[in-house]
Amino acid sequence: MNSPTGTAGTDVRQKILASGRRTMGGKGFSGVGLNEVLAAAGVPKGSFYHYFASKEAFGEALLQDYFDEYLAEMDQIFRAPGQTKAQQLEAYFAAWMDNQSFDNCQGKCLAVKLGAEVADLSPAMRAALKDGTDGIIARLARAIETGAAGGSLQAGSDPAALAQSLYQLWLGASIMVKIVRTAQPFDNAMRTTRQVLHLSL
Repeated sequence: MNSPTGTAGTDVRQKILASGRRTMGGKGFSGVGLNEVLAAAGVPKGSFYHYFASKEAFGEALLQDYFDEYLAEMDQIFRAPGQTKAQQLEAYFAAWMDNQSFDNCQGKCLAVKLGAEVADLSPAMRAALKDGTDGIIARLARAIETGAAGGSLQAGSDPAALAQSLYQLWLGASIMVKIVRTAQPFDNAMRTTRQVLHLSL
């Protein structure tokens, strides 16, 4: 179904996505109905289908929107002036600790919250998750490779494999933080990251 054009249509679509990120970030995809998302957004239910063909299509768009914003924030961190790549990587993982909290992530931990749930529900949402996480790992790999070339860290022979391992480490730590309700898994992940990359900041 075609979406309305113009700024007004874009604003309404973004309001629905922002509402979905907050509510589904807290309760999960299956645990939230469209009525709850639309009520929080202040948008009539009939308007939803102007923008999304189904709840699954909404979930796919929600993940794409989340990763677009996430990757833009990563790019900003890795372009920070006057910092080595080691310092930028430290800043990235410090931001991860701040955003992926066990209290209330306000939609900032959507991949962690929805990843395991929707990957089994929808091929389209799983593909959106894969594209987004591939983008994260690729950026980490470039930062690690550049940092190793510049001498601010050590990466071994395969920065891409190391980036994937670090992402998986932090993803697991994010889940454990929600289980144990303390920041210790993040502290452990940061310690391991510094050891693996030989960061000394």
